[in-house]
Amino acid sequence: MRDWWRCRRAALRARAEKRHQEGPSGLSLLPWLLMGLGALSHLISGEAPNPWIGGLGLFAFNTLYIAIVVRAFDRHRRETAFTWWLLAALAVLTFALAIGYGREWLLLFPLLGLAVGAIVRGAVLLRLIVFPLVLAVSAVTFWRDGWDSFGVVYGTFISVMVTAAILTLNSTVLQLRATQEELARTAVEKERLRFSRDLHDLLGHTLSVVVVKAEAARRLAPRDLDLAFAQLADIETVGRQALTEIREAVTGYREASLTTELDRARDALSSAGIAPVVRQSGPPLEPQTEALLSWVVRESVTNAVRHSGATRCEIEVGGGPERVRVTVTDDGRGVPAGAAPGSGLRGLRERVAAAGGTLDSGPGPRGGYRVTAELPVEPGVEPATEP
Repeated sequence: MRDWWRCRRAALRARAEKRHQEGPSGLSLLPWLLMGLGALSHLISGEAPNPWIGGLGLFAFNTLYIAIVVRAFDRHRRETAFTWWLLAALAVLTFALAIGYGREWLLLFPLLGLAVGAIVRGAVLLRLIVFPLVLAVSAVTFWRDGWDSFGVVYGTFISVMVTAAILTLNSTVLQLRATQEELARTAVEKERLRFSRDLHDLLGHTLSVVVVKAEAARRLAPRDLDLAFAQLADIETVGRQALTEIREAVTGYREASLTTELDRARDALSSAGIAPVVRQSGPPLEPQTEALLSWVVRESVTNAVRHSGATRCEIEVGGGPERVRVTVTDDGRGVPAGAAPGSGLRGLRERVAAAGGTLDSGPGPRGGYRVTAELPVEPGVEPATEP
């Protein structure tokens, strides 16, 4: 029994939260029908002529009002021609009852104003409808009951304007909430994409280096245990660095050093039997630019180690005052004609493009494979010089 009550309370809370997120509904305008109790009392007291006609008219008024306010909170149903015909019928019926009976029946005008405010949205449309409506209500009210019923005219005007303003604001809030949820989903998707790219680049490079060094240790073990143990020590170091980098990538604060990445590239290429040639020049760079260039070097060297079968790999970093370029060229077998780049290069191309740069990959001028990335230069802090 206790579990049932707990589930029941949870369901009620979830329903209340859903109602709060969806905003008001047509039910919130139904209590205003109590304003028609004066007309009903007029009928019951026997003071109204033709009570059957008045009763049927009041019943039709309530029916039309309920149908309109329920449809008003569904945008697609609110904007249909049928809803506007219902509103027109309610207006004609309201004026007919007010003209025919007067007195308490004039209080149906503010109810008509609520229905109009619930359906009509937009400043231009409101001006086209509200002012003629208020003038017509003023004419009927002053004719039937004189200046004593000025409050009915004022109440009708306020009913239209306040209802339209509140419901327009509610629609805007719902749209903003939907936009906020969409932005949150987009941010989550971008973060997942960032993490998947970082994880691919980190693990792809690290595992490639581990495999290369493990193969070197296996080849060296029968001949030179010291060199084999050195390769195993490098595997341990690479593994520890990978753990640190993965933790930093998860938190989103990884800023790779281009110089460090070039040193790792030399080591990885040398362990794979590929002669590294590294040239670096150019101005100091912002950490974000260095990090992106480091990813390019890492991915290109990983592909060279794993797929190229090359004997030489050149890495050149340089540029001018406006753009910086990194080029990685190997003399390996290249890629088959028409082959699409891997997911790592596709991800890098998207990241470089987002930073305002370009990334090209394809056969080198003398065979092999070449990756070239260009980025706009964001000058870093110049080192201080001694006077």
